[in-house]
Amino acid sequence: MSRHPRTLIGEALQDSERLLLVTHIRPDGDAIGSLLGLGLALLEAGKSVQMVLDDHVPVQFQHLAGSEMIQRTIQADFELAIALDCSDRSRLGRFGQELDMWNINIDHHVTNTGYAQINLIEPEAVATAEIIATNLEGWGFKISKAVANALLMGILTDTIGFRTYNMRSSVLRLAAELMDSGANLPELYARNVYQKPFEAVKMWGSGLSRLQRRDGIIWTVLTNQDRQMAGYAGKDDADMINLLTAIEDVKISIVFVEQPNGKVKISWRAIPGVDVSQVASEFGGGGHPAAAGAELSGDIQNLSEIVLEKTYLHLKENQKHSENSKEHRVRL
Repeated sequence: MSRHPRTLIGEALQDSERLLLVTHIRPDGDAIGSLLGLGLALLEAGKSVQMVLDDHVPVQFQHLAGSEMIQRTIQADFELAIALDCSDRSRLGRFGQELDMWNINIDHHVTNTGYAQINLIEPEAVATAEIIATNLEGWGFKISKAVANALLMGILTDTIGFRTYNMRSSVLRLAAELMDSGANLPELYARNVYQKPFEAVKMWGSGLSRLQRRDGIIWTVLTNQDRQMAGYAGKDDADMINLLTAIEDVKISIVFVEQPNGKVKISWRAIPGVDVSQVASEFGGGGHPAAAGAELSGDIQNLSEIVLEKTYLHLKENQKHSENSKEHRVRL
C-alpha cells in the first residue's frame, strides 16, 4: 500500500538538514506566506534553510519577519528541494530549469502538473499556506508568531479577506488558531487586503475608464503607459481584478496587463459554476476554477480580442451545459 504524501513529506523534512525552498515568479501573498511560513519553522527547528525566489519580494510583503532572508540565488548545497504554491515548474523561473529534480511539491492549484517525487496537491484548500498550517505541527514543527503571521497572510490574501467562494468554516477556525499563536489579523488585513498605494488607485482610473461588458463578461486593459503615468512601481494589475469582482451581474472578470518585456499578463475571476482555469490552460496558464492567470507574448489589443472570444465561447458552453443539467434533473 502506498503511503500518503503528507506522511512522506513529514519524514523528509525531519530527516534533512539542508533544505531549499522555492516559490513562483511574480509572487502573491500565498507564495510569500508559504515560503516564509515553512522556511521559518524549519529554521527555528535548527535546520539550514535557503528560501529563494527568481523575482523580487513585493513591497507589500516586506513587512513580514524573515522576508529579508529570501534570496535570488542558490548559495549553498542542499539535500531537499521543495517547490511551494507553484502549479508548473516553468513558473519557478530559472530554478525550474536549473534543477532537474524536485523532491517535494506542495500546492493547491487544480492545474498542478505533479512534477516532483512527492506531490501534496490539495485543490480544496483555499491556499498553500492552509496546507502548511494544517500539517506543520503534525510534521513535528512549531508555529511561532512569525510563522503564524506568514501563514495567515497567505490565507488572507488568497481568500481576499475570507471572501472567496471556496471558504470553509475550518479555515476560519485555522485562522483563529494562527491568531492564538501570535498572528496579527488586523495588521495583515490592513497591509495586504484593503490598503492600496496612491499610485495603484490612480492606475485603476485608467483601467476603469476602459471598462467594457459583454454577456456576463467584464474586462479592461492596463498599459505600460498607464503604469508610468500613475507612477506605479509594480508590474501587476494593482489588485484591480478583485475590484471588478464586486460588480453585480458579472460572471467572469478579466484584466489584461501589458508588461515591460512585451508580454501581456491575463487574470480571470469567475463566479461559482464557471471554471476559468480551463480557459487559462488553453493559453498555457492555470490556476483555480474561480481564479486563473496566463502570460502571452504579443500586442495587447490583438491578444485581448483572442482571449475574450475564447472566454466568451467557454462561458456560452458552460451555460448550455448548466441548462441541460437542469432540464435533465426536471425530467427525472
